[in-house]
Amino acid sequence: MHPTGPAHDDARSERRAWLLACSLCVLGVAALTAALTGLVGGTSAIAPPPVPAVAATPTPAATYASQVGTPAEAAPAVAGSIVTAQRAAQRRVLGAPVSPVSRHWMEGFYPIYATAQSTFAVNWLLLSSIHVQESAFSTAPGTYSGLNFAHCCGGPMQFNVTNGPVSTWDLVRDSYVYGRRPSSYDHMTRVHPSIYDDFDAIMAAAHLLSADGAGYRLDQSAWDAAYDYYGHDLVGVLYADEVIARAIGWSQHGFCINCGVQRSMIDAVDAAYGAPVRSALLAEAQADARAKARARARANARRRARRSPSG
Repeated sequence: MHPTGPAHDDARSERRAWLLACSLCVLGVAALTAALTGLVGGTSAIAPPPVPAVAATPTPAATYASQVGTPAEAAPAVAGSIVTAQRAAQRRVLGAPVSPVSRHWMEGFYPIYATAQSTFAVNWLLLSSIHVQESAFSTAPGTYSGLNFAHCCGGPMQFNVTNGPVSTWDLVRDSYVYGRRPSSYDHMTRVHPSIYDDFDAIMAAAHLLSADGAGYRLDQSAWDAAYDYYGHDLVGVLYADEVIARAIGWSQHGFCINCGVQRSMIDAVDAAYGAPVRSALLAEAQADARAKARARARANARRRARRSPSG
């Protein structure tokens, strides 16, 4: 989650408006809900808010699980090489090298991914790929304290807490109430919600991706949601390309914690989804540059006219 990018389009604004209305409602009823359902103790779950319709019909959960599996069923092979995208992600966040992630470290996230997928109907591989991109599976130094280099975002999913007037985190901070919190996991905070709590942050990310159109399919809707997650600029295109390429690779070859993203897969995703957006951004930038050049030329002409002798 990053602070850069032009204004969002009308469709995304409508989705965010829906999300804000939902979140404000949750803020008012969360305490009562917790008291009535035993949610404070993490023993109950309630239905999530409605998810906006997406263009592509999602694969049914049962079918998807039979094809790709669930986080608990995935067999994460720990490869010898470090994920190239993890290095890039951490350089963006903190500028530090990334160490290989252990299987034991990852096991704590699988129940959370599973809950997020079943609650918000978002592909857990998409969610996990964003987790890599944002904090190298929470191994980036400073993940659980402070804010990033831009002093805007923090936590495992790098939520922006400074934009606004209602920050991105404020929009989805109470998403944890819609799923059952695991009885124990690493980095459980004392107070909820928290951007530093694994469950709170991952559930919030799943809710945001769902609101931006992501479902079970790793398709255009998933790419758009990943692009929205970062921000609308050229770096955001590269970000979404990497996120979706990694997730598709996992869906084809199995979930691999420390495997790199194939360049050919990134290129294929870019050709399908990223290139048209990049072309539109470049065209917009060129048109803006031409408009500014014309404005400067007119201003210079006016200055020359004022300086020239009259008559």
